[in-house]
Amino acid sequence: MWLFRRPGPSGFSKSATAEQVTDGIDASGLTAIVTGGSSGIGRETARVLALRGAHVVMGVRNVTAGKQVQEAIIKEIPTAKVDAMELDLSSMASVRKFASEFNSSGRSLNLLINNAGIMMTPFLLSKDSIELQFATNHLGHFLLTHLLLDNMKKTARKSKIEGRIVNVSSEAHRFAYPKGIRFDKTNDEKQYNKYQAYGQSKLANILHANELTRHLKEEGAEITANSLHPGVISTNLFRHVFTPPSFAQGNVS
Repeated sequence: MWLFRRPGPSGFSKSATAEQVTDGIDASGLTAIVTGGSSGIGRETARVLALRGAHVVMGVRNVTAGKQVQEAIIKEIPTAKVDAMELDLSSMASVRKFASEFNSSGRSLNLLINNAGIMMTPFLLSKDSIELQFATNHLGHFLLTHLLLDNMKKTARKSKIEGRIVNVSSEAHRFAYPKGIRFDKTNDEKQYNKYQAYGQSKLANILHANELTRHLKEEGAEITANSLHPGVISTNLFRHVFTPPSFAQGNVS
């Protein structure tokens, strides 16, 4: 549709691809972590970052699937530097293990893309007995960011390159519970609404980025934190939704 092709203030339209947006960018020497890199827009994000020269580390729950994506990217881009590491964001132990292994490897970190997520699931609890959407979409990424932040600060100081943290949120944050985040009723199965619970987790992504930005500015750290709505497209994220919006442009995670 012509409406999706009309350029916005950035010069790009809603149908612009990641390759078009990053055309001419040299990311050589940068290291990026992309959570949920084995499918959906996480996979495309990892591929395009690798195409532009960045060393990409995909945090993936399914290591076998992650290795397959790694091999596919390298087959397409022989010069690509891509790794796949196990990361289950619904498990705080897994998040701590991932961050510990990454930090102890001596790698620097320039870019953290908190992309992985689940959407509108039936009421389920995580391994830590927390409502699954809130645990996976928000708490896992919140902890991961905290554990990697010192690495990012150090990298920014040494490289003189501003670090970036990106929380992939959603316009669905507007449809959270009426009172916003229900900290005292997160695990209340009787009042659980899978749509509002998803919105709640996405609202938390935004509030996290906003508050983190304030702290980083006060500290004088050369890191920015942002949240975004990536658009909508039918991916396996919609497996718990009856009618995927396959007509729309963009991506969702």
